[in-house]
Formats: sequence, C-alpha cells, structure tokens
Amino acid sequence: MNAIEYAPLPDGGRLAYRDQGTGPLVVLLHGGFLDHRQWTAQLATLPERYRVVAPDARGHGDSTNAAAAFRHTDDVAALIRHLDAGPAVLIGVSMGAANATDTALEHPELVRALVVSGAGTSEATFTDGWTHPTLEKVWPALFAGDIPGALEAWNSFTVGPNRTLSDLDPAIPALVAEMTVNTWRKHTADEPDWSTHAEDTWARAAELTVPVLAVIGGSDSEDHRNNAARLADTVAGGRKVTIDDAAHYPNMEHPAEFDAIVTEFIDSLA
Repeated sequence: MNAIEYAPLPDGGRLAYRDQGTGPLVVLLHGGFLDHRQWTAQLATLPERYRVVAPDARGHGDSTNAAAAFRHTDDVAALIRHLDAGPAVLIGVSMGAANATDTALEHPELVRALVVSGAGTSEATFTDGWTHPTLEKVWPALFAGDIPGALEAWNSFTVGPNRTLSDLDPAIPALVAEMTVNTWRKHTADEPDWSTHAEDTWARAAELTVPVLAVIGGSDSEDHRNNAARLADTVAGGRKVTIDDAAHYPNMEHPAEFDAIVTEFIDSLA
C-alpha cells in the first residue's frame, strides 16, 4: 500500500490520504469517526482499474483538527484540486456519503458521479425510533470517559438493529473500534464542533445531473436505508442496489459484492 500523503488546505490544515492506481479518479469518503482504513479492501482491488484516493476527513485519522469553522465538502474539493485530476467519482458511506452529495451540490465541476450508502445528504432525517436514540447513547458515555460504553453504542450501527455481533466477522467491529478511538483521542470534551454543512440540500439535490447510485445495506437501520434511497429517488435516473446481509458498512462486510456493484456503475459512465 502506498505511503500516506498530505494535501494542504486553504486555512493551513492538511488532509492525509492514500493515492493508488491510475485511470479515472475515484475518491473514497469514510464514515464519521472512522478513517481511510474503512476502505482497506477497496484499496487492494479498485486501483487495478482506477486512480483511487482515500482521505482521512478533517479531525479524523492522520488529518489535522479544525481550528475554525469549515465544511467537509470544501476539504474534499481542495483535495481534488490538489490532485489536479477531477472530475471524480465520489463513493461515500454514512458521513462520507453526505459529504459526497454536498460536494456535488457545492462544487459540481469536480464531481462525475456519486455512490452513497447509509446517508443521502448532510441533512439527514431520523424517524425510525432506533437510529437517533442509539446515536444519543454515545455522547453521555463518551463525555463521562466511558470509552467501552460509547464504543458499544457506536458499534450498534456496525451491527444494525436486528443482528448481534456474533453475526459479523469480529475483525470488522474491532477495526471500527480502533479507528473510532483513534479519532476520539484527537479531540477534547470541551473542543467546539467547527464543522458546518451545505444548506437546503434535499431541494437542491433534485437538480443534480450526475449519475447517482445508492448501495443500501439491507440490515442497516430504516433511517439510514431511507436516507440513501431518498437521494436515488430524488435525482433523475438514480439507481438503488441492496446488499441484503450488511448493515452500515457494506463495503467492509461484503467487499467483493460491493466492489462488483461500484465497478459496474463506474464503468457504465464511459
């Protein structure tokens, strides 16, 4: 695997990323609290066909923390401009999916197509009675210093609402935990949340003209499935594919199936 590189940001920060392969540019955007290692399987396969770039989002992994207000979408745009290789196919899971869509809205000239999973835009809707209450269990434990308790709640998304940890390869929640704790340790409890996001995203998404594919984990929460499906249903020609036995991180649970789906989609763009 290639060494980590760093892209400068306009405010003096920098994004860590891996850059492998040649061909059409594909940028892999990880979920919240995770880092580029979420894409370990894809970094071993997709560079055979494409130039694959996998960054750590601001405040995650090896990227610098924010010191003032910023938007992840602008960081993605700065990275693509640094690479001088766009437009890019953006593939995102969870927070990464939201950032991908926001980038298509805010920087359309840099985006060739979108693949989203677990989210649609940065303005998510939570109504299923499980997703938001589960998320809310993370913060009291985290701020109390109960890392195991916070991780148990956070890994509920790795499992999904209707399965148990025994249903997964134990390496998956273990890696999620490792990435998550690494990111948590970069921050302090009194640190402001400097991140902001695009606005009016759902109304604007209807005007997107780039191809959109939603890869839905069939065992993900109803809210996460619905938000991804909503984006595909909102844009003209949007497509949906479900990986049945996968929750919030289908690329980690079923990498071969995920890779086949996105490869077919990317190759169809030509």
